[in-house]
Amino acid sequence: MVYITRFLKNLIGDEDKSGLGSALANCINLSNLTLYLYSNQIGAIGASGLGSALANCINLSNLTLYVIYNQIGDKCASGLDSALANCINLSNLTLYLYNNQTGDEGASGLGSALANCINLSNLTLDISSNQIGAIGASGLGSALANCINLSNLTLDISKNKIGDEGALGLGSSLANCINLSNLTLDISSNQIGAIGASGLGSGLANCINLSKLRLYLQQKQFIYYGL
Repeated sequence: MVYITRFLKNLIGDEDKSGLGSALANCINLSNLTLYLYSNQIGAIGASGLGSALANCINLSNLTLYVIYNQIGDKCASGLDSALANCINLSNLTLYLYNNQTGDEGASGLGSALANCINLSNLTLDISSNQIGAIGASGLGSALANCINLSNLTLDISKNKIGDEGALGLGSSLANCINLSNLTLDISSNQIGAIGASGLGSGLANCINLSKLRLYLQQKQFIYYGL
């Protein structure tokens, strides 16, 4: 069963999304879901209701979820995190959560939830343009290392503030993704200097099965390496 719905640039808020969530909760045979929730007014209640509904879709194997330009934040994101943690049959996940006021707590919680998706092999995660720092980036990276079947990863965490510490944490964590073969990583515009860039490179060098790498590292200031 496949379900695709779009809510783009409306005034849909928490009450409306809770109703949508209730409807989805009854789709117990749903295996493929694409949901666009673009530029609405979704907050804590709506995100929690949607998350609870998705948690009941136990047969979901492919999920594409666009929740962008809303008002998710850390507490709101936890509702979606809880749902993903229960979707143990997910193998393909595309999740866009950019521009949602998400911080360290939300990023770490999202990572912990993804770590429970033991069958996940393909993941695209865009959490750019939020308020994520070093703690959130490191927490997310550590959790992704537990996705033992992950082979293809696209992670966009650009336009946050992870700094050198966050870049180091991501690099060392991704090195533990032993089955990772294709990686696209965008950490541009994150206040990363020479130490962070070098540490990230050293960590990625340990991804022994990596065959394809795309790395975006542009910063507002040039990174200089000593010779």
